[in-house]
Amino acid sequence: MDEKGKGTDRWGAAILNLSEMGTNLDSLQKVLMKKAVFVDEETYAKASLSSQQARTIKVLEQRVNSLEKELDAAISAAARARSEKRQAEAAQRAAELRALEVTKELENTSKVFELHMEELRVKQDEISKRDSDIKVLEAIIRTIGGKESHTAG
Repeated sequence: MDEKGKGTDRWGAAILNLSEMGTNLDSLQKVLMKKAVFVDEETYAKASLSSQQARTIKVLEQRVNSLEKELDAAISAAARARSEKRQAEAAQRAAELRALEVTKELENTSKVFELHMEELRVKQDEISKRDSDIKVLEAIIRTIGGKESHTAG
């Protein structure tokens, strides 16, 4: 951040120097216009050059200000983009963690379901075996009941 501060200070000093040069050239041009009635070509050329330089300095000063604004805007945009990227990455990590949680929960539910299904199969087998035993006992009872009826008759 110190480098940015130094760069800004240098730009500020350069702009101040340019402004002072422009003001000095404007003052010189005004003095020449008011005081000079007749000047030789060399002096006129120097004054004209000074005037042209003053205009060039103003244009360059405006361009520097414009570029500084663009740079500040670009720096701000980059900072916003980095912040948005970090937020998006955090949201993605949260979504991935949630997906893992849901997957684990689903796996656990599947395991519990499998255990319950196995218990139901065992109970069904027990019921089938007892049902079979009951049918055998019923048949025995009918057989014994039929023999007793025969014996009594």
